[in-house]
Amino acid sequence: MTLDLMFPLRRLLEMIRFSHTLFALPFALLAAAMALVDRWESEVGAGPWMRELLGILVCMAAARSAAMAFNRLADRRIDGLNPRTAARHLPSGSLSATGVAAFTAVCSLAFVAGTLLFLPQNRLPLYASLPVLLFLFGYSYTKRFTLLSHFWLGAALMLTPLAAWVAIQAEVAWPPVVLGLAVMLWVAGFDMIYACQDARFDRKAGLHSVPARLGVAGALRLAAVCHLGTVGLLFVLPLVYPRFGMIYLSGISAIAVLLAYEHWLVRPDDLSRVNRAFFNVNVVISVGLLVVGVVDLVV
Repeated sequence: MTLDLMFPLRRLLEMIRFSHTLFALPFALLAAAMALVDRWESEVGAGPWMRELLGILVCMAAARSAAMAFNRLADRRIDGLNPRTAARHLPSGSLSATGVAAFTAVCSLAFVAGTLLFLPQNRLPLYASLPVLLFLFGYSYTKRFTLLSHFWLGAALMLTPLAAWVAIQAEVAWPPVVLGLAVMLWVAGFDMIYACQDARFDRKAGLHSVPARLGVAGALRLAAVCHLGTVGLLFVLPLVYPRFGMIYLSGISAIAVLLAYEHWLVRPDDLSRVNRAFFNVNVVISVGLLVVGVVDLVV
């Protein structure tokens, strides 16, 4: 038996698209930087910030991996019926359900273990770890009963800046809430765009999604409204977090242009560039926001 068959880590990482952690991680790191600067400028002081950042990285990677693996498990039969997804690892048989379930369990345990890095100063991440996992796993079933599944996914990623802030500050505040709401609308919008590829299949299979209910044109319009809300909330953020200035605002202006470009790429009669819009543009947006935010904080 080859090593690849004994330990198919490469295929597991392909299945969960580990590289797409770049969609969520920058928002957690930005919120962490915001929280650290806020703490450093207060009487609390620096604290164990390197250990906290390590905890955020471990928890983010583990939670996303667990959620993606669970999603593939929950959707394996649906994926097998959909021509676009039939070649995925579980429907095609290149990974077993037992192996993916074990991977999900290991990642879940790693997520809970990662919260121990915030002890003894902060117990909130540990207490919230199981409810957070249940919320993340719950997304996998939403398409079966509500077209709000896109917003559930957005809320799941909204947790990233909230959780990072709470991990450092041990409290909820307006800055991560506003940033989190912007993330929620951003994710819901691009998930609607991505789901346009499956509008016909979802309708036939009785699954709930905005494209299946409103049609591709209607879904793209609603996605544009969501992204307009994203830009609006990002411009509001300096009102609750005054440490951001012109560098940050200039970056948000560039993000607005990128979102407009994303919607220009995808049209109701031409979905051939969905992947380009979904993967390329959105990674630039998330990483770009982190860069301009951190630069504004340190300059």
